[in-house]
Amino acid sequence: MKEFTVWIARENSEGIGLSRESVGEPFLPAGEVTIQVEYSSVNYKDALALTPKGGVVRDYPLVPGIDLAGVVVESQTLEFAVGDKVVAHGYDIGTARHGGYAQFARVPADWVVRLGSMSTRTAAAIGTAGFTAAMSVEALLASGIEPENGPVLVTGASGGVGTVAVDLLSTAGFDVVASSGKPEKAELLTQLGASRVIGRIPEPGTEPRPLGKAQWAGAVDCVGGATLAHVLSTVQYGGAVAASGLTGGAQLATTVLPFILRGVSLLGMDSVQYPIDQRRRLWGRLESDLAPSRLDLITHEVPIADVVSVIDEVRAGSYSGRAVVVM
Repeated sequence: MKEFTVWIARENSEGIGLSRESVGEPFLPAGEVTIQVEYSSVNYKDALALTPKGGVVRDYPLVPGIDLAGVVVESQTLEFAVGDKVVAHGYDIGTARHGGYAQFARVPADWVVRLGSMSTRTAAAIGTAGFTAAMSVEALLASGIEPENGPVLVTGASGGVGTVAVDLLSTAGFDVVASSGKPEKAELLTQLGASRVIGRIPEPGTEPRPLGKAQWAGAVDCVGGATLAHVLSTVQYGGAVAASGLTGGAQLATTVLPFILRGVSLLGMDSVQYPIDQRRRLWGRLESDLAPSRLDLITHEVPIADVVSVIDEVRAGSYSGRAVVVM
């Protein structure tokens, strides 16, 4: 393999910088599958990787990019063949192992998902955020929540997980209420299938009640903190909340009342260590019955040379939808 280009995060006197460098094959870590990366994406964790004391990267220098999608160019296993379209995300990719912001990546075979009819661009557009949304929707369905049970709430609805969750839930026939602190995104959320768009919850300056008015059959929470506490207190009897975010804080000040008086379930969503057999199964659903129908509305292509500006927006909370990084 000739020299190829990577974008490496290194610590410096001003913090953490991302620079373009040329490297050779010895730069790649051990692994059975070498992938020519066509697309990556930008997630909140990628922003944390470029944030001093972000808490996600063990050691620098490191190639960020927790998502990568491309074509197999070398394989040391019969499980994958040269030319296979694949996606890989989670595990140590982009946090403790070189990730997707490179022309080539090498990963263990049991971290890789072969794509069928889905393009590598679509796989990157879904990425970790969309996959987490799919996990959340699948968990709610497995909990017995059906469209006839009532409205389903999505918090942090204008973010990567939230926008895909609105799309998936509305496509599945649910009455979706989208909560967002960005009123300018109301039209987009309506186009994605939300029947109603509300502001952040709870309203600023208010404390969640131990039990509020039961409103939601279920919820996808991408915020955490006081928002999750409020959501738990307003879910209907037997409902469930799929929680994956902490932009609103990691603390959860709530009581046991929603759980013991209304039978509410709190379902934790972790896409990082999700078992590979389940990961491949769910990607199969994303190509079939759980496929997002309005992904193009929230997908924006970004050249790798411009990725830092997008990461800055994600870090500031001003970016909406999914940024597909073109390699």
